[in-house]
Amino acid sequence: MTQKHPATKKALSKKGGRKKQHYGNENLLTSPGTVTYVGPSVPLKTEIRKIAFNETVFNNKVAKSIQECYPATLDPTLISWLDVNGIHDSKLIEKIGQIYRLHPLVMEDIVYTEHKPKLEVYEDEYVFLTLKMMHVEESQPFSLSFEHVSFVLADRRLISFQEELTGDIFEPVLTRLKASIGKTRTNGADYLLFALMDIIVDHYFICLEQLGDNLDALEEAVLSESEHLSLKDLYLLRSELTTSRRMIWPLREMIVQLMREENRFVSRDTVPYYRDLHDHVMQIVETIDSYRDLLASLADVHLSTASNRMNSVMKTLTVFSAVFMPLTFIVGVYGMNFDNMPELHFKNGYFWTWLLMGATTLGMLFYFKKKKWL
Repeated sequence: MTQKHPATKKALSKKGGRKKQHYGNENLLTSPGTVTYVGPSVPLKTEIRKIAFNETVFNNKVAKSIQECYPATLDPTLISWLDVNGIHDSKLIEKIGQIYRLHPLVMEDIVYTEHKPKLEVYEDEYVFLTLKMMHVEESQPFSLSFEHVSFVLADRRLISFQEELTGDIFEPVLTRLKASIGKTRTNGADYLLFALMDIIVDHYFICLEQLGDNLDALEEAVLSESEHLSLKDLYLLRSELTTSRRMIWPLREMIVQLMREENRFVSRDTVPYYRDLHDHVMQIVETIDSYRDLLASLADVHLSTASNRMNSVMKTLTVFSAVFMPLTFIVGVYGMNFDNMPELHFKNGYFWTWLLMGATTLGMLFYFKKKKWL
């Protein structure tokens, strides 16, 4: 067995589950295309970062106002990346959508954190993607949280929207751009999109590795018949894996759509990178499926172990009942209040009765042992 993640020990002794809060009702009965933020409250201000680069130039600044984000302020000779960190400000998101001529339904999906991953091409002007960043909650190692992330890919321009739950998840890409490490500075916006999606997919591997450590701890607890193991732990982890699979599965088709020849926003030189990303997603889905199968097997083993333990207890109680049954009969017979009972007047009747009960007990125990019932 591998060394356990420190958080798994806490999880094994934790009996309570986690109720996930859903916010979808806030967007019901509104007109289609209404930009209404649906998600947890975020006490931070939305930050817009403007990044522009090519092979020799790199500019990175935080926009102080929405006026600095207009397309006219972007250098057409550079690759532009507008990174919006925080989607809880619906009015600001709507304003960004208006100046970049985004469809109202796109703006609605950007601020709707309950939306499932998808990809859409809008009139050959841009590609819209929404997907989920996955995190393992430190306080509850069997629980996952998902951060809503969206992208708008156009010619030489990429706009990203983060939910702002755990800080800037794209910081590694910014670091590589600033240091001119890798191929990002020498490629277009399509490669930048790949780099950002690759960060998200890599984080799936990290989360699955932590869940795998927790699964190892559960497996050891099941096999050792630990008293700290609850069937609720198994079902909670299985539920989280099912949710993660539902969030990751659509990525397969999304990446395939990006690689299609009719998609002019992704160059043929970048397609092999997306193909590799597709392979990673398939590997993640297969890992999740294997974890789910293992959890189902562990649940069966746990139930079988509990059933065997109960059968052992019942067998012990049955043996005790069988041993005391003839003894109870003997005591009951000689406890009857009849005057004409000759054995009551025997000189050594009391001792003979004890001898009979002892011999009966030993004889039954010997018989049970011979039958291997003990």
